[in-house]
This record gives sequence, C-alpha cells and structure tokens, in this order.
Amino acid sequence: MQQNKYDDSAFFANYSRMPRSTGGLDAAGEWEDFRALLPDLRGAKVLDLGCGFGWHCRYAREQGASSVVGIDLSEKMLERARAMTDDPGIEYRRLAIEDFEFGAERFDAVISSLAFHYVERFDLLCRNVHRALEPGGSFVISVEHPIFTALAAQDWHYGPEGEALHWPVDDYHSEGAREARFLGHDVVKYHRTVASYVNGLIEAGFAIRKLSELQPTEEMLARNPEWREAVRRPIFFLIAAVKN
Repeated sequence: MQQNKYDDSAFFANYSRMPRSTGGLDAAGEWEDFRALLPDLRGAKVLDLGCGFGWHCRYAREQGASSVVGIDLSEKMLERARAMTDDPGIEYRRLAIEDFEFGAERFDAVISSLAFHYVERFDLLCRNVHRALEPGGSFVISVEHPIFTALAAQDWHYGPEGEALHWPVDDYHSEGAREARFLGHDVVKYHRTVASYVNGLIEAGFAIRKLSELQPTEEMLARNPEWREAVRRPIFFLIAAVKN
C-alpha cells in the first residue's frame, strides 16, 4: 500500500514544524551517524529514495556529487524541495519508492532517510536498488528501529505517577503493518525484524559494511535532554551496504 499522508494539509503543516523540517540535517538526531556511513560522494551519481525537502540531495551536491535524483510521492514535499534548491544538478521526481525504475547500473550511491518503514516489500526494494547500482556502489539507509516499530503504540509503559517505566516489546517476530499515531494522524508503518533488514540486503546481493543503532553522545544529550530516552531504547537503525 502506498501512502501519501504528506499531501494532507494538516499532516504536512505538522511535519513542517518539526525541528528536522525547519533546521535541516543538523537538527536531525541521526544525521551524524548517517553522514558517517556515506561513501565519498565526489563525482558520484546519487539517488535519494523518499527525498522529502531535499536536504540529503543538496548535501550530496555540496560533497561533490556529479548529479542527484530525489524521488518522493508527496507533491507538497517536492514543491518545498524545489523552492529550497537552486541547482541544475539536482532533479526531483514525483514517484513512489516502490515504483522507481531506472536503468541497470545507473547510480554510484543510493540513500534513504526514514522512509523504508513505510514500504511493505523491503526485499523487492533491495533487488531494485541492487540493479540500479554500479558494482561496488553504496546503499545507505536509516529506518525506525524494529524495537520501536514492534508495537503500534510506540510508547512507554507508564507508572502510576506518569513515569516511563520501560519500553514494551511484543509481537516482535510478527512482521507486517502497524497502524501508528504520528503527528496527530493514523499512519501505517511496516514492522520487520533486524534480521529481515540485514538478510534482505544480503539476499539481494549486498555486503553489509556497517550497522548503527544510534547511541546518543554526551554532546547530543547536552543539546537536547530528550535524547536520554534513546539511551534506554534505540529509535533509529542505520545500515551501510555495498553492491558485491
């Protein structure tokens, strides 16, 4: 199922007020780890799946990428991305992640930030990306951590005084759709295990280069004490892989 919640005016307005929407990559808590997983982008042809406002597209060009294609299903997201971009080396296309179709060995790097937990068939997506990459090409993604997506509530278990006692994990091995609440709206996310993410990549022909579960640094905690929650349970899962 392809969702397009971001073209809902109320949802988009709420998303536009998020720190990562107003402050860009430096306001995204996972950015430091994501950036560390990226390959050398100088001269690279880059594809960004679920590009949103185009922050990663513009960063790739700043790092010397020769060209960048960003795709997203939301016209509102792409409209904002185009308004924020003054670079003929970046092309934005309205397209669902599940439907992207490019020639074989078209890109040197494919990236995606916090989009694949909205995609039902990760295995098919991995095969499409593998085909689109040059041999030795990089595939770097971030998703919501499976510990975070296992239960649709995505919330703590609270004590009698409202204190967060623990993060419940249940139905972990029961993969599939979860109807979660995000930005005041019901949103369908797809839960899959860590093993499914890793094995989906391996079975598609990728070698895993590095994983990250984003342990907050002291600097992050000093900037934003709310990141203390991510010390108790991971919220993001990041993977860097390479096409064999």
